[in-house]
Amino acid sequence: MSDASNSTSLGASPSNDADTQAAVSRYLGSVSLESLGSLGSMEGIYESIVETSPPRAAGVAKAQRTWPGMLLAALVAAASVGIHYLPFAPFLVERPSGIARPISAAIIAIIAGVLFRNFGPWSPAATAGCKKIIKKVIPIAIVLTGAKLNLIQLKDVGAGALATIIGCIGIAMLSAVYLGKLLGLGKRVALLIGVGTGICGNSAIVAVAPLIDSDDEDLVLSVGTVNLFGLIAMLVLPAIGSMINISDNAFGIWAGTSVHAVPQAVAAGYAFSLEAGTMATLAKLVRVALLAPLVCVLAIYYARRHSAPTDRSMPVVVHYARLVPWFVWGFAAMATLGTLGLIPTMVFSPTESVRSWGIPESVSLTMVAAWCGKMLLIWAMAAIGLEVNVRVLGGVSGKALLCGLGASVILGAVSLLLVLILT
Repeated sequence: MSDASNSTSLGASPSNDADTQAAVSRYLGSVSLESLGSLGSMEGIYESIVETSPPRAAGVAKAQRTWPGMLLAALVAAASVGIHYLPFAPFLVERPSGIARPISAAIIAIIAGVLFRNFGPWSPAATAGCKKIIKKVIPIAIVLTGAKLNLIQLKDVGAGALATIIGCIGIAMLSAVYLGKLLGLGKRVALLIGVGTGICGNSAIVAVAPLIDSDDEDLVLSVGTVNLFGLIAMLVLPAIGSMINISDNAFGIWAGTSVHAVPQAVAAGYAFSLEAGTMATLAKLVRVALLAPLVCVLAIYYARRHSAPTDRSMPVVVHYARLVPWFVWGFAAMATLGTLGLIPTMVFSPTESVRSWGIPESVSLTMVAAWCGKMLLIWAMAAIGLEVNVRVLGGVSGKALLCGLGASVILGAVSLLLVLILT
């Protein structure tokens, strides 16, 4: 971005700049920056990599109550689990392989959250709690899901999956830029849509935006577009996967390479199967890690370009440690422990009377970690749904929507083709 007044991003603490609010309002009407935050709720786990705002005065922010939103999200999550286990179609269906529950509790949670947020009695007091869940719980859930991943099993799909991921990133960015040119969309908006579609949703957008001098309108359009189609992909892909009878590993790679934001990809994978969810998480985190080299080059270039003597009053800070989020390393560490058999199994020696109660004599901590990760993900999906403001999403311009739709469809089709060929 060209100056300090345009330094606000969804990944950093927003200032109260009047120009920023005016830029948002020109596109979305009388929508506050707080409402704009709902566009970024799909990936509330990002920290800004490049900051150009002048140092802020120290002060203590007024504490917000978080328990109303956390409790509401927990109630929505619990109701979603109950709906998931309803004993009739479409929640319970018979297949040749046995009884299946095709609609996951995580998908139900996000849909229920969206419906409650937009059509139910919504209180703004619940917002802080939902944001806290999204920021704190999703990374923990991702780390816990790594316990079920056996890295040795990746030798058969690793090379093909990596080739698919890299190919899809390039296809998504090129298609968005080309479609943006055809539609007369701004180059920076088209590139941001391509980066968000191809790499990792909001994280990529808010990381790249200041490095290509994007303004706030560009940020609004790209974030809204990418989140909308990421949500649609999360809901549609499991149904398509069931219709084409794709394998668990293949679907996980497909979801991980073609669904935009981290929690969306994880939820889509687990909506198909446990194995698909683990593979989708892995593939998605590889995409997140590939953001690092792109941003690293741009960040170095940006820091040099904005380090002229006239800009010394506003120092540029590049947080290189944030290029790869901490939960990527946590996921890898948990997967390594599981692969080496270092996650213990608790063995009990109950008496005969206690054994008659049906209490298991051993408990695998690997399964406990996977179960806890699944429950936390459902809770986070409920919070995400409660954060989605449909009115804000509906304010994105038609050209940006067409560009995002085209890039998402091309990405999904190419990803599926590459998965079927290379894995």
